Amino acid sequence: MYVCSCFGVTEKQVKEHAAAGACTPRQIASASKAGTDCGSCVRHIQALLGRGNCPRRELLDQGMPALAPETTDLSEAA
Repeated sequence: MYVCSCFGVTEKQVKEHAAAGACTPRQIASASKAGTDCGSCVRHIQALLGRGNCPRRELLDQGMPALAPETTDLSEAA
């Protein structure tokens, strides 16, 4: 069954990306573009991901702070 009609991404593909380590809708989008056009599939993707095995999520559940995303110091670019 299709999850994302815009890019033809199936439930099977989302589950495969999740098994490969994608544990957020944003990571699924990076891997497959699903959710990056009209966005109507994002909730379905969230439901498919559920509360599965995700290292960051497990750290949060244990009360540890989430890892901050890498940022670029713009002052170095100048």
